[in-house]
Amino acid sequence: MFMKKWFSNNKNTFILLLVCAVIFAIGCVLAAPEKQEGPKPSEYSEYERAKVTQILADNTERDEASDGGWRGEQLMLVEVLTGQYSGKTLQVSNFVGPLYGVPLNEGDGAVIVISTYSDGSFVGTVYEFDRIVPLVIVAAVFLCAAIIVGGKTGAKSLLGLLVTLASLFFILIPGLMKGAPTLPTVFAVSAFIATVSLAILGGVHKKTVCAMLGTVSGTAFAMIFGLISQWLLRIDGLRVPDVEPLLQLRQTGTPLGLTGLLVGGVIISALGAVMDVTMGISSALFEVSAANPELGRKELFRSGMNIGRDMVGTMTNTLILAFLGSSFVLILYLYSIGLSSHQLISSAYLSIEVISGISSSIGVILSIPITAFITAFALSKKAKNA
Repeated sequence: MFMKKWFSNNKNTFILLLVCAVIFAIGCVLAAPEKQEGPKPSEYSEYERAKVTQILADNTERDEASDGGWRGEQLMLVEVLTGQYSGKTLQVSNFVGPLYGVPLNEGDGAVIVISTYSDGSFVGTVYEFDRIVPLVIVAAVFLCAAIIVGGKTGAKSLLGLLVTLASLFFILIPGLMKGAPTLPTVFAVSAFIATVSLAILGGVHKKTVCAMLGTVSGTAFAMIFGLISQWLLRIDGLRVPDVEPLLQLRQTGTPLGLTGLLVGGVIISALGAVMDVTMGISSALFEVSAANPELGRKELFRSGMNIGRDMVGTMTNTLILAFLGSSFVLILYLYSIGLSSHQLISSAYLSIEVISGISSSIGVILSIPITAFITAFALSKKAKNA
């Protein structure tokens, strides 16, 4: 009875989500990586989970010159928990430095690298502390906080987050690795994420449709401004930090488009903030219209702009700080080497941060008048028809 009532009240939402589920399934099939067939190499390495059973030797100590970071080596016995050597006890080394590894204690979990050689022998080395359980705890705290504070809306937002992550890791990334055009693919997946997330949060009603249209439009403007900016600054995704391994992949045959990665990152970064702004303006205007149904299109548009202006400062600041925060270590490094103003301003690092931060902010800013106009038009038409 409950399901029948829900379906009758949310028929459009159900149909849209069903269509999106079909699109998601098709996207997963098209983007699925091809199976690598062939004989197993005679020598190979595997990453497996293990548990530390005994510390045989330990000379690790704090290094004051490295701001208290650990340095040294441990020799230990571990019980392998996964893979073909599951149940076996191995003697492994754990190399620790300020920038890699951490000292382990008896009972700790570890991820180890087991190298198997052509003569059948194998050796293991500690790769890292096993962080699966701590990560699950952190994620569980986040989920509980979202549900306890947000209630049903918080649960819906988590479902939207799940759709976002699934779309990124099962469609976007595998699709790009198979040679899908970078910017069209990123934009299409972002539009899909916005549509599904807003439908889950608010259902398929005029309010959410207005927010969807505003989100897609704002994200498109972020992409366009990003393309113009990188053309003016003569920089593209090939200058993004850590792109070198991807360039090596492309040179060995992986058809990954690299030049569009800079603006692709702008689109993904802007998406969340644009969704927040457009949904806020659309919801606010629907409330304003409900309180005063006699308001015309101009009055509603003006109200939307007033509401949006209050959002511009905080949202723009949030985006800029997010990009600066992600590059905080790099900023400290550039400051420490005393670059001249000419050198710093002309560096690729600064140009990338400027493109990323400003293009995303442009998307947020321009989504305000677009959403206000779309919502005002929809509401004034509704009032006129009534």
